[in-house]
Amino acid sequence: MNNSHKIIHWFKYASPQSFYPLAGKLIPWFWALAAVFAGIGLWITFFAAPTDAQQGEGYRIIFIHVPAAWMSMFIYMVMAAWAGLGLALNTRLSGMMAQALAPTGAIMAFLSLWTGALWGKPMWGAWWVWDARLTSALILFFLYIGFIALQAAIDDPRRADKAGAILALVGVVNVPIIYFSVKWWNTLHQGASVSLMKAPTMAATMLWGMLIMSLAFWMYSIAVALTRVRAIILEREAHTEWVKELAEVKGVTP
Repeated sequence: MNNSHKIIHWFKYASPQSFYPLAGKLIPWFWALAAVFAGIGLWITFFAAPTDAQQGEGYRIIFIHVPAAWMSMFIYMVMAAWAGLGLALNTRLSGMMAQALAPTGAIMAFLSLWTGALWGKPMWGAWWVWDARLTSALILFFLYIGFIALQAAIDDPRRADKAGAILALVGVVNVPIIYFSVKWWNTLHQGASVSLMKAPTMAATMLWGMLIMSLAFWMYSIAVALTRVRAIILEREAHTEWVKELAEVKGVTP
C-alpha cells in the first residue's frame, strides 16, 4: 500500500503544472554542483594532471573533449527516451523534455567535434579526416539540428513532438555506431581510454580529472535542460488557468 502511494505521488510530476515548481527547486542545486565539479576538474586539468609523455601538454584538451563527446551521446539517448515515451503514452511533459534537451545535446556534439579537431591537428596533422568515429559524430550533430529544425517547422506542438520522436528514435542507431566504430573499423581515432571491461590506460590523476569534468558537464546539462523546459512549459501552457494565475502572482510572462 505504501509503495503504491509513493508511485502515485511521483506520477503527479508527469504533469507540467506539478513539474514546473519542482524543476525550479532543483535548478539551483544542479548549477551549484556544476560549479563545484567544474572548479575541481579544471584545477586537476591545469595543475594536478601530469604532462603526457607522448602528446605533451596538448593532451589536456581531452578533459573537455571526452566529457562533451560522452554527453552528446548520453543526451541523445535520454532525448530519444523522452520522445519515445511521449509518442507511446501521449504525455505532454515528455515532448517538452525532449525539446529542452536537444539544444544542449547539439552544443555538446559541436563542442566534441571542434575540440576533436583542435586535438587532431597536432596529433594527426589534419583538422578533419573522414574517420568512422568522426563521421558518425558529425551525423549525431546533424540529427540534433534536424530534430530542432523539424520541431520548429511544425506549428502544432503535439504534431511537432510526434514527428521529432520518430526522427529521434530512428537516429538512436547512430549512438552505438559512434561508440563501437573504433572496434568495428580501422580508424585513426584512438580506442577508449576508459572502459567498464578493463583497467583504464591513463594515470589515476588524469582519470579522476576526466570523470569530475564529466560530472560537471552532466550537472550543467541538467540545469540548462530544466531551465529550458520551464520556459517551454510556460509557452505551451500559456492558455491554462494555472499559468495565468502564476503570471498574476509572480509576474511570469507566458
